[in-house]
Amino acid sequence: MIPGVIAKRYATALLELGTESGELDTLVDEMSRAAESYESNSELRVAFEDPLLAPSVKKAIMAEVCEGLGLGATAKNTLGLLVDRRRIKALPAIASRLRELADQKRGIVRAEVLTAMPLPEEYFARLERELARITGRRIALDRKLDQSLLCGVVVRVGDTVYDGSLIARLRQMKETMLPN
Repeated sequence: MIPGVIAKRYATALLELGTESGELDTLVDEMSRAAESYESNSELRVAFEDPLLAPSVKKAIMAEVCEGLGLGATAKNTLGLLVDRRRIKALPAIASRLRELADQKRGIVRAEVLTAMPLPEEYFARLERELARITGRRIALDRKLDQSLLCGVVVRVGDTVYDGSLIARLRQMKETMLPN
């Protein structure tokens, strides 16, 4: 089955479960943390992809991971099901799709903010208010550091990019000053 279809099916089911139980935010957070652990740990990925490793061993490994992350019953059961059905590779896509669906349900738009260095919380609060004013929707910021920017901020909201980086400003100055 196509990974996008798998992610959508599982994410939709998790959205319904989280909504019914009133723990959608918790479930989104838990699945995101599980996906992050899976993506960041190459040994874990190799273990789950090893066809010679018994399914019972894989389930035991997943149980340890769930315990270490302090996951709730729904997240544990979902991860166990993914291991049983040999679809654990889809976990990052499922977590991402679940976050998207939950955001849609709550009317939230995600904005990716790239900065060259850590900035004060007041800056992000002001940026969030301004983006909400511009878009007319509630905004959630996903912050990332990008050393290649040197200075400035780049914000991506959907298909729109607001580039306030030093590189963009220098490029703009060059275009203004040099004739074509």
